[in-house]
Amino acid sequence: MTAKTFHVHEHDWHSTDYVAEWIDRDVTRDDERRPVLKKMLALAPVARDAEIKVLDVGGGYGIVTDEVLRAFPRARVTLQDYSQPMLDAARKRLAAHEGRVRFALCDLTHAGWTKSVDGPFDLATSGIAIHNLRDKALIAGAYRGVAEALKTGGMFLDYDYVEFSGGADWHLEALRAGGFKTAECAFTEGRAAILKAVK
Repeated sequence: MTAKTFHVHEHDWHSTDYVAEWIDRDVTRDDERRPVLKKMLALAPVARDAEIKVLDVGGGYGIVTDEVLRAFPRARVTLQDYSQPMLDAARKRLAAHEGRVRFALCDLTHAGWTKSVDGPFDLATSGIAIHNLRDKALIAGAYRGVAEALKTGGMFLDYDYVEFSGGADWHLEALRAGGFKTAECAFTEGRAAILKAVK
């Protein structure tokens, strides 16, 4: 059996024009992604009215953060991204939640990025983001950082295109090697999966 090859588009996440055009296209998929994000967040062992700190990893223009704030009305979210144009778009999109959202500009590939996000967190989330690192070593490093940012017993929920880099089994092993006590695949659909890991 031969390995599948996927075409990966070159992104320019630091270009305001490129990011604006990308968001214009991507928001057309929000309605199909929201039910999956709701399913993902339902896996969190957290009461709806809990006061929790959440880290949204690679949060982009804010769809995952928006769903977290809807699911947990007393949550406070730090949206991390390394693209200033994305954070600017998220700030506008989430303006109604001012005071509950903090924005952190940092690069998951840089050692010590977790110092910029003000952890520890009860929950970390990510949606269609970490695969953009492309390199397995960088993805594994990002998972180590997420584990470092969580409280002991904290959970990481990640909805992503795992088939772009090694498949679900590789990602689960990388999560365990990165500091999570447990890691499992909660849902798969085509190239995407929801991964659930507990520190």
